Amino acid sequence: MVDPLAEVITLLKPRAVYSKVISGAGAWAVRYSEFGQPSFCTMLEGECVLAVDGQEPITLLAGDFLLMPATPGFTMSGVASAAPVFKDPKLMPAPEGEIRHGDPDGPPDVRMLGGYFAFDSPDAALMVSLLPALLHVRGVGRLPMLVQLVREESIEERPGRELVLGRLIEVLLIEALRGAPTEGAPPGLLRALADTRLAAAMRHLHGDPARAWTVLELAQKAALSRSAFFERFSRAVGLPPMEYLLAWRMAMAKDLLRRKDVALAEVAERVGYSSASTFSTAFSRHVGQAPGQYARQQQPVFA
Repeated sequence: MVDPLAEVITLLKPRAVYSKVISGAGAWAVRYSEFGQPSFCTMLEGECVLAVDGQEPITLLAGDFLLMPATPGFTMSGVASAAPVFKDPKLMPAPEGEIRHGDPDGPPDVRMLGGYFAFDSPDAALMVSLLPALLHVRGVGRLPMLVQLVREESIEERPGRELVLGRLIEVLLIEALRGAPTEGAPPGLLRALADTRLAAAMRHLHGDPARAWTVLELAQKAALSRSAFFERFSRAVGLPPMEYLLAWRMAMAKDLLRRKDVALAEVAERVGYSSASTFSTAFSRHVGQAPGQYARQQQPVFA
């Protein structure tokens, strides 16, 4: 049986990792403008306060892990209050050494290892919409270790670096999502997978996306009535079942078309269409351009 969480993370194709050590001393605060790319942070020592736009402020403690799949604007500060210094991550050059906030001298009150990366999927926005906007995980010992491995790999020019970094980030994302609290989670993949009945239907859907699924068949996999399943799925995922299936098929199709070595008829068959022409019609309606045109505009990718 296919694991939907692993499938989503794999299709996101994380890459291009950049990481840095950040420390603060005394009274300090920084305000970062919206970045849009995924970012992460693990607290090494001390504590600080994070206020993400649209969210309640949270206190980060040593050992905590934070992930924002599409980083919004946020303010980070020490325990003592201070006027925030504005920073635009899109314009900032990559620093060579440790970033220090507040008092530049003396031992730091807080140290963290933070960084960002990119998703190479053409449907990253769809995938990210299925994930929580902010993941705050506490007490998962493997996360700081994984972040440290990412840090070491990102600063060393060793053979296979990009492949190793991609795999490390995939594992980091999955571990973070495993450890994220599901109670009160916003609509998305985690909320659906936390519901054992919906999770059963999701595994079947992802395991055979080419099948001509109906809402009734998926409801039977979830041991629910058709109407109860439709309402429960739509509320948990944020999309109705057939809309989610179509979006997932088109995400798979885009990934296959970018590879250049898969014939159109095979793409159509693998995502559930009886012919290349019916697939082309559906793809054009959903994406806004024909599959052939889309494929010609894409850079080749390697799985």
